[in-house]
Amino acid sequence: MYRHQKYKNEDGNRIKVSCKVKIKKRYYLKKKKLKELKAKLGPYSSLIPSKARVEMLETELPDLILVDGEPLLMILDGEPFPTLKGALQKPIESHMVVVDMGAVKFMASGADVMSPGIVNADPQIKEGETVIIVDENHHKPLAMGKALISGKEMVENDKGKAVKTLHYIGDKIWNFDL
Repeated sequence: MYRHQKYKNEDGNRIKVSCKVKIKKRYYLKKKKLKELKAKLGPYSSLIPSKARVEMLETELPDLILVDGEPLLMILDGEPFPTLKGALQKPIESHMVVVDMGAVKFMASGADVMSPGIVNADPQIKEGETVIIVDENHHKPLAMGKALISGKEMVENDKGKAVKTLHYIGDKIWNFDL
């Protein structure tokens, strides 16, 4: 049995998998809060168009920000950060960790990033910061995580964990559907 077989129907076509998440609180952001959010997002503020409906969802996961019904942002340590769906719409250019293609299958299962699998990392990354993990060939986002060591150490180290994975393709945030 193939690992992803459960995501295909009898004809072999891929099916959409939705994930039920307990929502504690849901509300639209007021103009003042929206302006503050956009200021915190900096270059990623373009993920929120001027006429978009923006909702905050307080969930069992990290809190999510829906933009026209899509979970494009999440709150990590009190700061907004794009989800992988948001990163696909607006590529993230800083705090990037590039992994070799051998690490991709492990990333798809939510594994933490090990130093030997890292090809390159933004030298500006500091321990404890949120980073995006991309593959070396296509530079497509695979996961978001928390840096356990600096970007320079990630590339130099030959062993040990470098990034604690917080969000990855196929997890509850990725499959989130209302």
